[in-house]
Amino acid sequence: MNSSEENIVVFDGLCNLCSASVRFILKHDRTGAIRFAPMQSPLGHDLLQQHGIDPADAHTFLLLRGTEAFVRSDAALEIARDLGRWRWLRVLRVIPRSIRNWIYGVVARHRYRWFGKRDTCFVPTGKQRARFLDGL
Repeated sequence: MNSSEENIVVFDGLCNLCSASVRFILKHDRTGAIRFAPMQSPLGHDLLQQHGIDPADAHTFLLLRGTEAFVRSDAALEIARDLGRWRWLRVLRVIPRSIRNWIYGVVARHRYRWFGKRDTCFVPTGKQRARFLDGL
């Protein structure tokens, strides 16, 4: 990875599954390559809109890596690249994108029902705070 590449994950800060995913990334991204912006923040909202995602009805998260943008299962598998021993998950790219994204879509549509919704946006610890771009 080019050290000048900025990696930003825009996530749903109210979603328990999404917040757990961010905590997982924070734990396993030992190089600190990935930064975060909740979609509820002004920056997260703007980034989603810039990439054609309706912030009011987002059923995906967004990974920005340098000049590239990834969504749905492609974003999740691309993030695995930075997660040390979890890099092996990238082998799931052999599954056709249409199937991966269908599964991703089912989980995304039911994420609040299955995993719950927070009343307030995910709040990082003081140590994690530097990895978040705004809005918390």
